[in-house]
Amino acid sequence: MPSTTQTSPGLWLLAWRRLQADRVAMLALTIVVAYLLLLLASATDIVASDWNKEIAVNYAPPTFIGTQKTMTGIEKTEEALAENPLDPLKEFIKELKVKSAAKTTEVAKRTSLPFGADKWGHDIIKKTIKGAETSIIVGLVAALLATFLGTLLGAFSGYFGGWIDDIFSWFYSIFTSIPYLLLILSVAAVLQQKGIGTIVLILALTGWTGTYRLIRAEYMKHKEREYVLAADAIGASHWRKMFAHIFPNVSHVALVQVSILVVSFIKSEVILSFLGFGVPVGMVSWGSMLNEAQNELILGKWWQLVAASVAMAVLVTAFSLFTDALRDALDPKLK
Repeated sequence: MPSTTQTSPGLWLLAWRRLQADRVAMLALTIVVAYLLLLLASATDIVASDWNKEIAVNYAPPTFIGTQKTMTGIEKTEEALAENPLDPLKEFIKELKVKSAAKTTEVAKRTSLPFGADKWGHDIIKKTIKGAETSIIVGLVAALLATFLGTLLGAFSGYFGGWIDDIFSWFYSIFTSIPYLLLILSVAAVLQQKGIGTIVLILALTGWTGTYRLIRAEYMKHKEREYVLAADAIGASHWRKMFAHIFPNVSHVALVQVSILVVSFIKSEVILSFLGFGVPVGMVSWGSMLNEAQNELILGKWWQLVAASVAMAVLVTAFSLFTDALRDALDPKLK
């Protein structure tokens, strides 16, 4: 009778099975994937490529039937003058009004603004989509860079110990002793340049500390394990033991940190753009939209604030729920 060999599922397969059993986690993952697909469509100009095109009047309210033309004081005066039979410009004014009415009707037929327009007549929906592209790219790239930096420093610090650990721990203490928001603003003031690259550097250089602390503790624990001692006995180099033997066993910590930092950095980008340290003129992000919305609220124009806030809240909530589920799924105690 042939013998059958059974292999036990690995860490990642077990984690995926746990995620599949969690309906909330799968719903959150679906929302996150939908945002990423929307980001890809926006980056390739499939959608929202004309977000900065003026398609409506200033501060057009939300409507599904097109922009509504309101009569201004000048138009009312022109209408009163046109009713005067002695006015020599009566026929000319009538002709202008007919052309204006035809143009307004055409705009109303082809324009639908579920979230209205901003002060330049830009569609808020398209602007929100383009803003999502900027904010999500900043969050993802900055999270990857911060996790890489924290993992590299934590690996060296936890594995070698001694004076290397003292130096890196000293840097860690300096960065963690300064309030996070003040640290971000300080680095932003030093760099003195606006742009996505600058924002990514600001967030990565200030957000590596949490990953460093966790990875350092994991390397201090794993470097005394039997499999590392066995690798040392067969002559494996320090670099191989650090990244070929230990890192695969602590990689789940880095992955969870990436997902946590994405949420944190998206919110940080919004804060930076809101305070004027974010994206430059000509670009849009959720933070720059909220910065504009604070002045619009005084005029009673609430739709840009609602659009940016709802879009950010949905993504951040979904990413947070998925991060919590991923952390539980990768917990070795739940195997």
